[in-house]
Order: sequence, then structure tokens, then C-alpha cells
Amino acid sequence: MTNKLVTLIGGGGFLGRYVARELMRDGTRVRIAQRDPRQAYFLRTQGGLGQTQFVAADIARPDTVARAVEGADAVVNLVGVMGGNMERIHVDGARAVAEAAARAGARALVHVSAIGADAHGAAAYARSKGQGEDAVRQAFPGATILRPSIVFGREDQFVNRFAGMVSAPIVPILRAGVKFQPVFAGDVGEAVATALRDPESHGHKTYELGGPDVISMGELVRWIAQTLGRKPTFLEMPDFAGALLARLPGSPISQDQWLMLQQDNVVAAGAPGLAELGITGAPLATVAPEYLIRFRKAGRFGRRAETLAA
Repeated sequence: MTNKLVTLIGGGGFLGRYVARELMRDGTRVRIAQRDPRQAYFLRTQGGLGQTQFVAADIARPDTVARAVEGADAVVNLVGVMGGNMERIHVDGARAVAEAAARAGARALVHVSAIGADAHGAAAYARSKGQGEDAVRQAFPGATILRPSIVFGREDQFVNRFAGMVSAPIVPILRAGVKFQPVFAGDVGEAVATALRDPESHGHKTYELGGPDVISMGELVRWIAQTLGRKPTFLEMPDFAGALLARLPGSPISQDQWLMLQQDNVVAAGAPGLAELGITGAPLATVAPEYLIRFRKAGRFGRRAETLAA
């Protein structure tokens, strides 16, 4: 991939920075495309002089997407939303990216979807992700589709969200038994780079990406609390209460998110994943404690005090 040009649609987001970093290690030139490129300028320091480019593009405007992928050797679509008009982003937007990549003569396309993507799913998120995959396959048959489980990393909005909650005296847990297979953002970035390095081997394929740990919602929240030295009272909410909460205005969980929690978010049995890409997944416990330390009492000093006391 040395000196090749890869356009990252949504490259300045949480996952995009890990993809960009991995590609730049290969000597790849990276073009970051998003609505406000200034939000991605921090990536300049990740590579060498002239290795990063920035362009304004809106996945909902195909003309801007076409300009963003012009001349690119490969394209990666990282854009995803958890609310709003998901069909516009996950289906129409994904189609626009795939069609533009095909017209531009790109050698490879990686489309980041999600575990649970199902064109006939009950949740709008799962349904739009599944329909988006269908649109991508139709427009760019050689695309590689990656379906990660919950992605964790320093900037994530999942593990960090619960870390902010466990300082309360009482912590409610919805769907305590539902299972996840958290995957490190750096491993997803490596998966994208691996697929781009060898599109002949990885094109036309779908990979489900999960880390080495399968953990329930209840176990996850309790592990976070223990890691931070917090001892709240946990209240596992019955399903009828969770369903009611999801319907209330201003609720911290939407009705669509509640529907998504009705199914485990783990790699399907027999599905190719990180191992088939030659990647050993990082466990949550080896990565998360370092960035969760800001939620501890007295931060790093709190950890030092506990060590000395022991």
C-alpha cells in the first residue's frame, strides 16, 4: 500500500483515526473525507509530510462523495449513525460511496457495517445496515464488508458511557443478560488495512469482528465498576421496565436501541473474523483500564495510593 491513495469516508471519527493510523504505518497516502474536514486536522501529526489530505464531503450528497474518491486506489466507508434518518446514511449513503468507488476505478472498497445487520431486522439500525450491505454488494461486488461488535477504545461512547455512570450510588442495568463481544478499535483498523492490502483474497467476503471476550451487559458494567474502584448498588431492571423507559420522551435509550438489545451482539458460529485476517484480538482488560483511569477517584494518583496500601 506504499504511496497508494485511500479515501476514508468519515475518517475523522472514532474508528477512522485508528484506520488512518494503521494505513499511514504502511506508507499509504490517506484522504480524509467528512462534512467538516477541520475536525480531522489532528490526524496530520499521525503521518509524514504530505501523507494526509482533507476534503469536504457529505455522504448524503453523492456529488461530494464522487469528488472525494476521485483518483483513489481504494475507499473505506466508516460512516454510521445511531439515530435520525438511518436509511439515508446507511443505505443511500453506502450506495453512493460504492457507486462512486466503482466509477473512479478503485481497486478495493471496505464497507464497515455491524454485527446484527439484517435487511429484515426489527430494529431500524439493523435493518438499514443490512440493506446498506445489499446496496454495496450490488454496486461494488468485490467489496469487503466488516461487521464489528461493540468497538472499544479511548474515544468510544460505550465503555466510557458506563464508566461515567458507575460513580452513582445506584446503577440500573437494562438487559443484564444480553451478550457482547467487544473488539478493540485498533484491531478493526488493522482489519481494514489487511483487507486493503490484499483485495484479491478478502474481496467479496464478509468478516464478523469480535474480540476474545464474550461478556454480558451485567458483567461488563460490574467489571467497569471494579476497575475504577467503585462499589455502587446494581439494579437489574426487568424487561417490562426497560421497554417502558425506551418509550418515554427524553429517555437515555431509544426504542430502536431497546430492540437491538433483544439479541446478543456476538460473532456468529463459523463466521470468518479476526483470526482469518491474521489478527489476534486485544482483550478489553488489557486496553480499557488505561483510558478509564480518568474516571477513578483521584485518577492515576488513586491507583498509586491503592498500590501502596496493598
